[in-house]
Parts: sequence; C-alpha cells; structure tokens
Amino acid sequence: MSHLAPKLHNAMWPGLVGKGDGEGMEPPISLERMLELTANAEVDGQKFEGVDYFLFHPHTDPDASEDELRRIADLIASKNLNVGSVVAPIWKGTVGDSAMGDKEARGKYILAIKKACRIAKIFNEHGVRQYGAIRIDSATSVQEWAVDPKEGTKVIAETFREAGRIAADHGERLVAEGEICWGGMHGWKSMLELLERVDMPEIVGFQADLAHSYLYLLGYNAPEQRLLKEGYSEDEFWAAYKEMTDALRPWTFDFHVAQNDGSVHGAGDHDKTGRHCAADDPNGKLDIVKCSGYWLEGAAERGMKHICWDGCMFPNAILEQQETWNVILKSMMAVRDAHGWA
Repeated sequence: MSHLAPKLHNAMWPGLVGKGDGEGMEPPISLERMLELTANAEVDGQKFEGVDYFLFHPHTDPDASEDELRRIADLIASKNLNVGSVVAPIWKGTVGDSAMGDKEARGKYILAIKKACRIAKIFNEHGVRQYGAIRIDSATSVQEWAVDPKEGTKVIAETFREAGRIAADHGERLVAEGEICWGGMHGWKSMLELLERVDMPEIVGFQADLAHSYLYLLGYNAPEQRLLKEGYSEDEFWAAYKEMTDALRPWTFDFHVAQNDGSVHGAGDHDKTGRHCAADDPNGKLDIVKCSGYWLEGAAERGMKHICWDGCMFPNAILEQQETWNVILKSMMAVRDAHGWA
C-alpha cells in the first residue's frame, strides 16, 4: 500500500450527535471513551490512524484555552491518532445560528467559523493535525428555506462565502455535508446550486457521506430531484449514482464511509436525515466499496488525505462494543485497498 494511501479515521461525534438529556435520548459518550474504542480497534495489524473531531461540549469547549486544547491534542496523539477534519459548532444552541437568518444569526454563524479556525490552528501548530477540512452546513431547516427558496439559497451562499474568506485566511477549507435535513442542501441539485452560487471551488466544497447521499437519490426532502423510484433495478441505481457523483465529485474535499438501510432517522436538530447503520447490517442498501469509488476518483488531486467512518446516531450499546469498531475498520480497509491513491 502506497505511503500516500488515505489515512483511516474514525469520527468522534457519534458519541455526541443525537445524544443528550432530552426525552428518549441516550447520554453522550466521553471523548476519552471514544478515543479508547478507536485506538483499540485492530484488523490484521491495521489500526485507525486518526479521528475527525467535533468542536463542542462535552468533548470540547469552543472557547477553551490554548493550554486546554493542547492537552486534548496531547491526549489524541498519545493514542497514536491524528486529527483530520473538524466540525464547526454552527448550530443554534452551540455557538452559531442559521446561515439564512438575520444579521445577528449570521454573525453567530461566522463567529462559529472563527472559533473553529482558531482551534484548528492550535491543533495544526501542535502537530496532531496536518490535513482535513472544517465541516459546515446551513443550520437551517428545509421548512424555513422553502418559504422563499431563491432568496434562501442566495443568503446561505453569501454566508458561506464570508465563512470561506475566513477559512482561506487560516489556510483552511470548508466542506458542506450533504444531509437532507438542511435547507438549501436537502437535494443533490440544490446542493450543487448552492456550491456554484458560493463560487469558491478551491475553498468551499462538499463533504460526501454514503448514507446521506443515498437519500439524495431517493429525493426524500426534494421529490422533484429524485433519480430513483421504488423498486429500482441495479442498472438504474448505478446510472443514478453516476449522475449524482459526476455532478458533486469535483466539489468533494472530504468523504465519509457509511452504510444506510434506506430509512430516515433523526434526533433533535438533526431531524429526518439518513439512518447510518452498521457496516455489516444485512439491511444495508449500499455496496460500500463500489459506491466509495465513485466519490474517491481523483481524490488526491483534490487534496484529500484521509477518509472517515461516520456512524451517527448508533445506539450506545452498539457504540460500546469493541467488535463494532473492528468491523468498521475492516470496511475502511477494503475501501482504501480498492481505491487508495498512489
């Protein structure tokens, strides 16, 4: 395997997203425990090489001192892990607010980008982080966006452009994750239109996730953009997959390996989004390795140096099983071995 093959990362946010103290919600899993489970995974001598990281409580105080952030960096490095992409705290209730909101809301959104860039810079200077992007979305519901789609996309694009200028000043790139629950990004054509409106192709790009992008094909929140109908054939699937990936791949700077059973799931603000399921789930709809190849073509030329597993909203009982992470790692290795760039 070439030394330039993509590094294999695990995401820390499955311990946080959809967790909390709300009714029916499970408690968060600590950073220390998520790191432990990641570091302990091993398949045929291969281990995870890094983590992608969520910049908010309880894993990280976005206003943490440099000393505290360096302590976190030391902790991650002590597990022989790097940091790759980081998730900016852009949502209402964290630091940010809607990218389509009023001046105050958009100001909070931009503040979240500034805080993310500050933390990323400290991690970079520490040495634990040498690659990766900053993950964003519109932090706006599809319902809010749908009131005036044209104006909504225009305002989100303006916010993303301002965020992109800040990222560029810090030597960073932003990646908008294509989840169907975020307004202006809820369908593949809407996502493409937004990126084209932002028009910063070297700085503001796309984060492709296998689970979420599958729902783009089905048009869950954008029926007029659906490429597959119920009962589709295998040939129809791959033709649709090629159409979607050909459009969004040139913008793709970050990639999540995942599995999806074709259903939607959500909790809290992340409502009605792709249900991530285990890599070996018998109900999984995706050929993970083959689908990954469509997104990873030309990945090195786009500056990508790692791939990351995303298992958002897994039950804690599954997350706490070491075997879960071994199965995931094995799936990641298969993607790397099939599509690792030389």
